[in-house]
Amino acid sequence: MEAMFGTVAANKKSPLASPTAKTQQKSGPPSKIFILDMRKSQNIAIILRSLVVSRQEITDCLLEGKGLDIDTLEKLTKIRPTNDEQQLILNYDQDIARLADAESFLYHILLAVPSAFTRFNAMFFTLSYTSEVNELKKTLQTLEMACKELRTRGLFVKLLEAVLKAGNRMNVGTSRGNAQAFNMNSLLKLSDVKSSDGKTTLLHFVVEEVVRLEGKKCMINRNPSFRNNTISLTRDTSANKDYIRLGLPTVGGVSSEFTNVKKAAEYDYDALLKSCSGLSVRLGEIAKTVEECGGDGDGRGFVKEIEKFVEKAEREIQVLREDQERVIALVKKTNEYYQAGASKDKGMKQFQLFVIVKGFLEMVDKACVDIAVKLQKRGNVSGEDAVNVVANRPTMKFPVLPPDFMSSSCSDSDDNDNEDDDL
Repeated sequence: MEAMFGTVAANKKSPLASPTAKTQQKSGPPSKIFILDMRKSQNIAIILRSLVVSRQEITDCLLEGKGLDIDTLEKLTKIRPTNDEQQLILNYDQDIARLADAESFLYHILLAVPSAFTRFNAMFFTLSYTSEVNELKKTLQTLEMACKELRTRGLFVKLLEAVLKAGNRMNVGTSRGNAQAFNMNSLLKLSDVKSSDGKTTLLHFVVEEVVRLEGKKCMINRNPSFRNNTISLTRDTSANKDYIRLGLPTVGGVSSEFTNVKKAAEYDYDALLKSCSGLSVRLGEIAKTVEECGGDGDGRGFVKEIEKFVEKAEREIQVLREDQERVIALVKKTNEYYQAGASKDKGMKQFQLFVIVKGFLEMVDKACVDIAVKLQKRGNVSGEDAVNVVANRPTMKFPVLPPDFMSSSCSDSDDNDNEDDDL
């Protein structure tokens, strides 16, 4: 086999093997020295290799208090060693050239600026501060606009009035048959209340009636002489379809008027309160950093740069705090407007109104789609059959509502629109 194919047996040493291979390996470059945990050191080295600035440039920026972008600062704050690790690195007194990449970087940075990582944190905050403040301002503005939407959108109030009237009619003859208000949480339960025959819900009934009334109003606006028409809406079957067709775009688009309410429904009350106070606390920490770094080597422009930032930010945060208190008071007032006693709620319940309204409007949108589909199916029926479909529409009967649905008091008794009296 060996003669034919020139193979070498596995258990024989190759003549080409170099007897000095191990010696050369031993005589290679000396291994690097790790002061930190090896895995942590390697992770820091990976981050350092992703930086686009040199160690000297970083040192200069530390002394000046500016010059590094937010991405670089964020990476540098993540590699901060513990106080014990910093001490171990600074106490290293052997060959500096043998230090691993991470240890070498940390050694030179800490030797030049002992408070380097305190400064990194301060500089990072000065750059992230603007975006955080802008986000907080945007949140407060959204909440303020959401309250305004809830107080000025007449069609939404008409929907609430229709719910109240329907509830009173269903509870006629009981102690709850003359309620002046209802529990706002009940809006989300309207689709659970079904008619006696199970073919429709209280939500669909209320929405369809409001659609019909809005369609009638649209018809009157187009032809003022129609105002004196005495034909009953429930008996004029051809007009009934026209009213629904005209009213659907108006009621179906009501949710588009509440863009800020929808956004406000996603906000966290506690997080909002902590945002402003958190900025204030962190700013106080930055002010302490200035005191600590005042005599730290060659301070150069760092102290002056941070002091200027702190002075401006303190004034801005004070204004933000006042705006936050004003907006929270407005939210409480809006809660009280819709439900007496709600302003006394604390925490997330303060924003519950936005969540309820958002959910209710989504239900109204879906109900309008269902009504449109039903109307389209009616449209496919021709002639005399189409009239019979509407004329033979059964009277909807619903069960008596539960006690917690209606209320005997109301925080605000606005005059009802006379147009809705025929609901």
